[in-house]
Amino acid sequence: MRVGILGASGYVGGELLRILLFHPNVEVTCATSKRHSGDYIHHVHSNLRGLTDLKFIEHNPEEIIDKCDLIFSSLPHGLSVKTIPDYIERGMKIIDLSADFRLKNPEDYKKWYGYEHPHPELIEKFTYGIPELHREEIRKSSLIANPGCMAIASILALAPLAKSDAIDKNRIIVDVKIGSSGAGGAPSPSTHHAVRFGVIRPYKPVGHRHTAEIEQELSQIAKDSVKVAMSSHAVNVVRGILSTCHVFTLKPLTVSDLWKIYRGFYQNEPFIRFVRDKKGLYKLPDPKVVIGSNYCDIGFEVDEHVNRIVAFSAIDNLMKGAAGTAVQNMNVMLNIDEKTGLQSPGLHPV
Repeated sequence: MRVGILGASGYVGGELLRILLFHPNVEVTCATSKRHSGDYIHHVHSNLRGLTDLKFIEHNPEEIIDKCDLIFSSLPHGLSVKTIPDYIERGMKIIDLSADFRLKNPEDYKKWYGYEHPHPELIEKFTYGIPELHREEIRKSSLIANPGCMAIASILALAPLAKSDAIDKNRIIVDVKIGSSGAGGAPSPSTHHAVRFGVIRPYKPVGHRHTAEIEQELSQIAKDSVKVAMSSHAVNVVRGILSTCHVFTLKPLTVSDLWKIYRGFYQNEPFIRFVRDKKGLYKLPDPKVVIGSNYCDIGFEVDEHVNRIVAFSAIDNLMKGAAGTAVQNMNVMLNIDEKTGLQSPGLHPV
């Protein structure tokens, strides 16, 4: 399978290249970048030096269509939706990592992204790309909308609880902490080292865009309307997300009950790991131990004092939160072992 990457000079594009260059079932045939056109890939992604002779190219649909069977789009929100329709018309397989096709209701784009969706007729053609939830739809689809990084972390932590009848589905609180790479590679005053280093900065205490995805997916799982209150913080790490989710029970639940709920929901999922240990340094999920991997570590605690469950999930925002899940989706689409190219453990220490 010949694959190309649109917008390959960013952090997510670099991770896609790092994975796909060693993937046994694909050949990377092109990588686009307006700014770096003509430059060797290793001039931007120095970790790939000596591993490929590819150069970035300008975005030229005819050239890309001629060279590729499948494309990953890492273009910014709002630009992907203007670019992808040409490829859809030509029957290309597409995995879009922007937000442009994630939300099923076109009206939600006005509320959460501040623009009217220019191609609402295409939204229904895309499958929301969380394999743990939509594997069979992904297998049959040629158009995938990859989830947002904070969205997938929170959805995976909460999905088993949303499916149960034991929680108040209108009282879910999601608190997310994310590393600096989540802001992308383009510099800004808020990402300058002098002001970014050392922070624990609340930056979107209400109204975060990923709320829409979380509510959409949990409502589908619950077969009922779900409301989520989400807050996000920038923290002093480069990579990683920790989602701490608070839900309140309608009936008493024990730790044993929760194990049954989570294990039953995620039985045999290759990239879900449960972390609730009595020994060791990492007794609950911690992003530090999943960096560089496609794993999502999930854990929980029961607060009997206020009938609360605290559910945790830890991911690498550039892997399970973006490139790793995109490749996992590709594997499912191509009907190959979905672990292919993704079985590396996290780096430790890092």
